[in-house]
Amino acid sequence: MASKTTTGSSIVETIKTIVYALLIAGVFRTLFFQPFWIPSGSMKETLLVGDFLFVNKMVYGYSYASCPSIRLGLIGLNIDAEDLCGVVDGDNTRFLGSLPERGDVVVFRHPVTGTDYIKRLVGLPGDKLQMKDGVLNINGTAVGLMDDGEFTEAMERQGPQGNFPRCENNPVGQGGLCKKSRQIETLPGGTSHAILNIGNQGSDNTGVYHVPEGHFFFMGDNRDNSADSRVPQQVGGVGYVPLENLIGRADRIMFSSAGRSMLFFWTWRGDRFFKAVH
Repeated sequence: MASKTTTGSSIVETIKTIVYALLIAGVFRTLFFQPFWIPSGSMKETLLVGDFLFVNKMVYGYSYASCPSIRLGLIGLNIDAEDLCGVVDGDNTRFLGSLPERGDVVVFRHPVTGTDYIKRLVGLPGDKLQMKDGVLNINGTAVGLMDDGEFTEAMERQGPQGNFPRCENNPVGQGGLCKKSRQIETLPGGTSHAILNIGNQGSDNTGVYHVPEGHFFFMGDNRDNSADSRVPQQVGGVGYVPLENLIGRADRIMFSSAGRSMLFFWTWRGDRFFKAVH
């Protein structure tokens, strides 16, 4: 029969092992790669609800936003990145940093709420941007656009949030085929990617946005279904994002599930495993 001393030592060793494992995982997540699960359809078709990827945190260097936020609602744990690394917040600089490139798909920290977002970088510091009839104009010139058929998906609840997709061919009954027009957009510098259109709305025609120094302008590829830099922060949008709020670049999808849970193996999208993000 084990003595109380031996039992106590085993418990201490187990606790130490758990603490060391958490520390190693925290360092890895802070310095190298952060997991990110796509919760919404704002980046379709580049990223689908249920895509799971790792964010490259080395590529842009480090700031307070590189520290992970730890949120476990079941036990009431809510530790924000600012709580952990807020001491280096406020100067809008990065350590060992390099500037992102136009067209990068970036995970960043919302300037007000602190929530992690993922969008495409379309506007650099000093740029002037405007939407005209659904076409992005950068510094007075319309980006390249080429029609590229349709994007289709089932009209059904998607992801843990259970939201239905928005469709250009509304009304669509549950189980029907939801369609959106697809175009290939080419940004200055040559980056090309698919964007989707649902219909004419206010965000298709805007005033001119002048991106401040040290800030960036982001948009979702699913243009009519994205709360992004076109919408001011005070009314639920993203606005201009400071350099220090960048977390990293999305380079590759590791895993993808079309179901309400990643455990529903029959909904796994095998064609998206290890797929590069463009």
